[in-house]
Amino acid sequence: MGVVRKWESRTEELEAFRRQLVAAAGIHRRKDDEGRRTTKTVVDDEEERALLCVTSGVSYLGLALVNHLLLLGYSVRIIIHNPEDIEKLSEMEPCGTSEHNLEVVIANLTDIDSLEKAFEGCRGVFHTSAFTDPAGLSGYTKSMAEIEVRVAENVMEACASTSSVKRCVFTSSLSACMWQNNAQSETSPVINHESWSSESFCIEKKLWYALGKLRAEKTAWRIANERGLKLTSICPALITGPEFYQRNPTATIAYLKGAQEIYSNGLLATVDLKKVVEAHSSVFKAMNNNACGRYICFDNVIGTQSEAENLAKEIGMPKEKICGDESNNSLHRFELSNEKLCRLMSRPIRCISEY
Repeated sequence: MGVVRKWESRTEELEAFRRQLVAAAGIHRRKDDEGRRTTKTVVDDEEERALLCVTSGVSYLGLALVNHLLLLGYSVRIIIHNPEDIEKLSEMEPCGTSEHNLEVVIANLTDIDSLEKAFEGCRGVFHTSAFTDPAGLSGYTKSMAEIEVRVAENVMEACASTSSVKRCVFTSSLSACMWQNNAQSETSPVINHESWSSESFCIEKKLWYALGKLRAEKTAWRIANERGLKLTSICPALITGPEFYQRNPTATIAYLKGAQEIYSNGLLATVDLKKVVEAHSSVFKAMNNNACGRYICFDNVIGTQSEAENLAKEIGMPKEKICGDESNNSLHRFELSNEKLCRLMSRPIRCISEY
């Protein structure tokens, strides 16, 4: 592991490169975001000196989470895999406050010693579980699922072995909860924070993304319980937002494998990127009061063909791949509930949906 640089000491060349990329991408700040960037730190006195670490910090979710944590007044350390990833920080918009502090480190997620060094001095770790297809394809293979589990094990062991780390927020997926075997009569009609996907069903259907998230999260919980580490896991639905497919193709395509069945079961849900990062910071703060556990995170359930067609259009997928036809009816339909997260957060974000 090596410290690459602090945000305030980046070279003029990199800053110029960042500005060029942002300008070329036509990024414009919304007025409501402008107001947020001039807001002073909102973390309490106990948290104000906290240094937090975000793994996969230059991923679609990771970048948004880092920006959000900086806006809240935290200091943030980003883990990247190689120096070239530093260029992805061009996607971050300035926080507009001199109080923020961002540093970047190189660490190997498959090496516990490297992770322990990266976590040293951090009070909390956000493991955002972001992986890309090593073959360069927009998919998620069985081998990637195995890597995801190994990395989760390493991250949790490193968290437990680093004395400064008090809390970990683990990004899982709704796919780790929603794949049920409809043939089993005892299957609950409600999918919530207590639900787990059927491992055998995922293997049978070759749902490697769901299997990877399922096994990785279970591994995280096992180690947290064994080592006495405070852990919270968030299971977001399909993450959407600006250019979500272009910037997050592997996870998007992998999540939508078996989309027709998800849709017909009433479980094709999405969540806006901004709400996902807000959920992460909310559960982290709540962990001060021992509010740990699992949380399902979504803000919309796609229940009509027109909504499914709009989603298919956004990602350039034939609509039949998502919604089939009008005669595509499920034998067993479910309810999707994120009531637990709604109770935690101060405002409702659509608590129960039924189709």
